[in-house]
Amino acid sequence: MTAVGILGGTFDPIHHGHLRLALEMAAALELAAVRLLPLHTPPHREPPIALPELRLLMILAAIEGQGTLLADDREIKRQGISYTVDTLAEFRREHADVPLCLILGMDAFLSLPTWRHWKRIIELAHIAVAHRHDAAPSTPGVLRELLDRNRTDDPKDLDRAPAGRVYFAAIPVLEISASGIRKRIAAGDNVHFLLPEPVLQLIHRYGLYRTANSL
Repeated sequence: MTAVGILGGTFDPIHHGHLRLALEMAAALELAAVRLLPLHTPPHREPPIALPELRLLMILAAIEGQGTLLADDREIKRQGISYTVDTLAEFRREHADVPLCLILGMDAFLSLPTWRHWKRIIELAHIAVAHRHDAAPSTPGVLRELLDRNRTDDPKDLDRAPAGRVYFAAIPVLEISASGIRKRIAAGDNVHFLLPEPVLQLIHRYGLYRTANSL
């Protein structure tokens, strides 16, 4: 059974860094699809600038016309603070035996011990960590025990069980940030080619990120 990827975030706004990450991981892990989940309210940072419905609309515009990436609005519908463990538990109830791969960047993976019920995440899904080819993964501290038990160097292991493995994928990583895009828009700078043109059109249509409060 082919694994499904899960990539969450504020997507405020979604940009080519997010999209290439999803596509590169889909190719590296031979995923059936990657679900993009805009969260409602993050637990560890300020709320997003754009309303949840607009961030979902931007995702839909960004992925229109291709089938590998799918938008998933369950965290927006659930409202409140979006906890990954709750979302994965919901996925698992819906798809008991489907392998799930939670896609994380290295920074997010290193912050995993600060997440709610973080030790349960590996029981619900695999964890696929993206890092650059020129940056070897370094995982000190409490995560070492997790890796000693669960790490694999074979991506095919992610298809052999519904959950329970950690895999590091060396893939191209685009150094684009949503906060940098918002800063450029507020300053009136050019952001073409940092994000899909349909997303930029929506940003202009709704007047998003034009003020210093958007940073």
